[in-house]
Amino acid sequence: MTDATQAAPALKEIFNRARLQHIAEQTAAVYPAFDVPVFLAHVSEDLDNLSLMQRLTRVSRGLHACLPQDYATALDILYKLAPRLNSGFVTLVLPEYVALYGQHDFERSMQALKYFTPFGSSEFAVRHFLRLDFPRALELMRHWAKDDNEHVRRLASEGSRPRLPWSFRLETLMLDPSPVLPILDSLKADNSLYVRKSVANHFNDITKDNPGWVLDQIEGWSLDNPHTAWIARHALRSLIKKGDRRALTIMGAGHAAQVRVEQVSVSPEHVRLGDRINLSVRLTSTAEQSQRLIIDYALHYVKKSGGTSAKVFKLKTLDLAAGESVVVSREQQIRNFTTRVHYAGKHELDILINGECLARTFFDLID
Repeated sequence: MTDATQAAPALKEIFNRARLQHIAEQTAAVYPAFDVPVFLAHVSEDLDNLSLMQRLTRVSRGLHACLPQDYATALDILYKLAPRLNSGFVTLVLPEYVALYGQHDFERSMQALKYFTPFGSSEFAVRHFLRLDFPRALELMRHWAKDDNEHVRRLASEGSRPRLPWSFRLETLMLDPSPVLPILDSLKADNSLYVRKSVANHFNDITKDNPGWVLDQIEGWSLDNPHTAWIARHALRSLIKKGDRRALTIMGAGHAAQVRVEQVSVSPEHVRLGDRINLSVRLTSTAEQSQRLIIDYALHYVKKSGGTSAKVFKLKTLDLAAGESVVVSREQQIRNFTTRVHYAGKHELDILINGECLARTFFDLID
């Protein structure tokens, strides 16, 4: 196997045996009575067969088995442990501990999640408290949205996403997203990119269940602020990929593109798994004035059954002057993912401009 095709270590190896040893040693450093052998025996059992999130939960349970059973006392130890852990993702075991063992002490636990989030994130754990007492948790998170710390502000948005990946869905917010509007409204011009990404992803989540609600909100925004414009563009990305006319209009591309497609190609035409394709399209404006173009491409992947399934990719957004020509290109590697396996056959590729297919080309994936 060459370096180019060699698989990267599994994500679950964040919690490998060396990391478990590190956690044990650092916990013992702040709590000398910590029983390192018992902890390691607990968290290492059947480790190879555990997923990433199962390993994370196993560590939190292992800490609970070896720390004082008084919750407040254990939290004091975990507060001291947080800055000593050598991985931001590994610190997620601390909010997980809170979710598992702190639901009886709501206020103390929510403050702990706020404290832990700058070290990694409390986005998964806080959802348990939203499910436990939605009004009370959401009220605190509305205050977090105005915090000086960008990590805390992000937690207010990320933790309340209705469809947060790797977590359970918040059905209440999938049915009615309006309770989180004060949080999102507070953050729609945030000066932190870290926060803005979360807000955009949150709105994009909502478009899966309530697209009209999202469009109603963003249509009322002033996009003069570049931070707000950035959020709007990324929040509407799924709707734009679907050619939603309202979303395209908000982004200034609701009109039909007045262009001539002079060249579209994919090279090479015959590729093998692991190869890269180069997509190129040349456009010339036929309009009498400048126009905004949102250019995407839809790749029709061949399925095992022989049918196809399309996935839309962003290509470029640009303003094309009257009579101006432009060449837009993109390189993409054809490789397998855990979420997509490629099959040999003819893969068609559509050029989408302002939501309409204006050209089509293809390449053949061969064995």
